Amino acid sequence: MGEILLVALNARYRHTSLGLRYLQANLGELAARSRLIEFDLERTPEEMAELLLADSPRIVAISVQIWNVALVQPLVALLKLLAPGVVVVLGGPEVSHELEDQPLARLADFIVVGEGERAFARLCGSLLTGVWPPERILPAAPPELAGLLLPYDLYDARDLRERVIYVESSRGCPFGCAFCLSALERRVRLFPLEPFLAAMARLFERGARRFKFVDRTFNLGLDRALTILDFFLERLSPGLFLHFEMVADRLPEALLERLARFPEGVVQLELGIQSLDPEVLARIGRPRDTGLTLENLRRLLSGTRVHLHTDLIIGLPGEGLEGIAAGFDRLWGIGVQEIQVGILKRLKGTPLTAMTEEFALLFDPSPPFALLRHDRLDFATLRRLKRFARFWSLVGNSGRFRRSLPWLLGDSPFRRFLALSDWIHARVGRTHAIALPRLVALIREGAGEVLGLEGGEFARLLAHDAAMPGGGGGGEGGEGPPSRQRRHRRGPGMGGARLAEEGLAKPG
Repeated sequence: MGEILLVALNARYRHTSLGLRYLQANLGELAARSRLIEFDLERTPEEMAELLLADSPRIVAISVQIWNVALVQPLVALLKLLAPGVVVVLGGPEVSHELEDQPLARLADFIVVGEGERAFARLCGSLLTGVWPPERILPAAPPELAGLLLPYDLYDARDLRERVIYVESSRGCPFGCAFCLSALERRVRLFPLEPFLAAMARLFERGARRFKFVDRTFNLGLDRALTILDFFLERLSPGLFLHFEMVADRLPEALLERLARFPEGVVQLELGIQSLDPEVLARIGRPRDTGLTLENLRRLLSGTRVHLHTDLIIGLPGEGLEGIAAGFDRLWGIGVQEIQVGILKRLKGTPLTAMTEEFALLFDPSPPFALLRHDRLDFATLRRLKRFARFWSLVGNSGRFRRSLPWLLGDSPFRRFLALSDWIHARVGRTHAIALPRLVALIREGAGEVLGLEGGEFARLLAHDAAMPGGGGGGEGGEGPPSRQRRHRRGPGMGGARLAEEGLAKPG
């Protein structure tokens, strides 16, 4: 039972809510009167409302994110209809800006805007003593991180065994990317390192082996990054998996040397490339030396055994199809294991909004607020590119087609895969619910019709890929790399450069 319910609607079961654990850890004496409840997006609003109201709560606090806002609104409406005396409190990035235009904001009793550890605790204290604050919208100043209680002891045994453990050693980002909320406060705040590492040690001793750091710029401070990496090097053990988001143009030799000490399958780096056009990067407020970025990717691939997950964003202001294709082809040629292709989305409150008129940006008004068109990409092209991104995830990033993929992509990777994507969609009319055997058959047939690949060595390699097991052990639970990364471990990176070293890239 809990008088205060902290409610997360995570995208998947294996995900966990770090933010709500922070709120619970910092409730003080009220923590004992609270309960954390996590759902995934498979739940209906009726199911969630039934489970929440069974606790007879006085306060229900819900974290609102871009991936769950469409479910939160009917859930809150049900709660207010069924139990109007229950106080509903909302927080999170989706209710931190542009509140006047949101029906969801009008349903809530209170909205905490910003980092809510202190503000939420004060609000609960007032409400449980019968004092109703006069204002519905409660701005929360960023708390001193040294004064916060760390939430990691709130991960329970099931979390450690089955789910991803999110951790953070810092908050904020110094860069001003127009599409990111971090651009609103361009500074980085650090958690004191000694208590943070002590908390990590307790997690490790309790059995945690999969740590996903949510720091936006983990490698911003070299000494600090090296200390944390050394902490885990001292604890190398079966099942350890570490995910860090790093800045690709800040990789000094000392950091590369440390990363090189980790065995294959232990470290994944997420590197936000976004675009390889310097003019586009400058326009969105993230100027970067693209030559240095590419060179650092090569150094990581040649000198370490880390898994590289790179991000490209389709639809950045001023970037058309040619620029997108050029950036994709350059990344593929280097040999990174994953190129995550995403469509630009409009997060409320970001500087991107100010660019709407100049670049004719039009976004879907429904979550996840993806770009529909701009002055360089029309709606039909964006639809094609969205399908490209989905099929690329199934084929390119999956790791299942490592041997046959270079033959599919040839010397014009983006254009060839876009043609294959168009063909598959024309044949099946959808991008989801395609079983692996059906996908393999579609690739075989489509490669013959639109890419001129029929039989021979390509057919042999595709059959070999299709016969490989799905990833081996561990699945998506709490130990070791996820299955997709496991598949990439069978050899060098997926891209043309590294596969050529293995003699697998298409001749010529």
